Amino acid sequence: MSGLEDTNRMTYGNYLRLDDMLSLQEGPIGYSPKPCNDELHFIIVHQAFELWFKLVLSELKEVHELMDKEHIEEGSMPKIVHHLKRVSSVFNLMSQQWKVMETLTPQDFLSFRDRLGTSSGFESWQLRQIETILGLEQQQREAGMDPLKHMERLAKEGKISKDVLVDFQARINSPSLCDLLDNWLSRTPINASLSTDLDDEKVVVQYVENHLQAMSNHSESVIEHILSIGHGDESSIRPRMEKSISGARSFLIQDGKVNRSRAGLLFIESYRDLPLLSWPRTLIDSFVELEQALLLFRNSHARMVERMIGRRMGTGGSSGVDYLDATLKYRIFVDLWTVRTILVRRDLLPEVANPSYYEFNSQ
Repeated sequence: MSGLEDTNRMTYGNYLRLDDMLSLQEGPIGYSPKPCNDELHFIIVHQAFELWFKLVLSELKEVHELMDKEHIEEGSMPKIVHHLKRVSSVFNLMSQQWKVMETLTPQDFLSFRDRLGTSSGFESWQLRQIETILGLEQQQREAGMDPLKHMERLAKEGKISKDVLVDFQARINSPSLCDLLDNWLSRTPINASLSTDLDDEKVVVQYVENHLQAMSNHSESVIEHILSIGHGDESSIRPRMEKSISGARSFLIQDGKVNRSRAGLLFIESYRDLPLLSWPRTLIDSFVELEQALLLFRNSHARMVERMIGRRMGTGGSSGVDYLDATLKYRIFVDLWTVRTILVRRDLLPEVANPSYYEFNSQ
């Protein structure tokens, strides 16, 4: 082999650009003195997070492209689920990654904490964009925590590129994955009726009323059982059961009109074993799994910070752990969690109209 061929050979280091990557752990340009071992550890862990965030964004953008259609092809469902499960795996891995940070003692961290200045994890524009593309609404955020305003200020100061800001603004102005999922659920065939069918509204209303009646029948049997074993009295039990049914009605019917997306979600969750619904319910499970992984990631972060700095104010001026704990209340795919409250046992469910519609087609 000639010397020229040796020079042109692709190597592991060339492919990964290791020289470039491994030169980025010394802090900002002109940073002095160089980071001590503990600070180097801090930098590497957070850079690793940002690399994972880059992958998560790439996966979610793929999902967005596949779902941002009037009709999602059946062949796209496995691809969407594949991307979502990879994102869940990444967040589960990052939850464990905080354990590496916990090898840094409070005193170790305090020795260089002031060198962080006013930098804050809230400024991780990639994580903020992940929240945005998923569908976290601004009104859910803690007061004063407006990522767009913060990114605009950073761009004005030259702390992030204009391209980052433009991309962030585009994501805010685009439908979120939560929006796209809602649109998709609204097209669920309910009792073999499509949203475009002339009598669809009548079919869906009847389906919802039948389900509420099934809930009511189940409530009566529960009340009867509790009273028979002497675990309460009807005056205290019945109002709670009726409140549950009233809550289900409010969830499914708004301003006198059935919410078809929620009715579709309920249908998929109730009749999960129907062959035609196998991928739809897997898709729903994948979104639930993703949000659960995100919540675990947030909780692991909060507990690590509490262990490190207690209840100190955050470097960026936030309330620190109190702010991080507040983010644990964030819910994006709210309906996917709420619907579990109104499910009934399989043997109590109304019969599916035209069950053959939901069988696999061998043609």
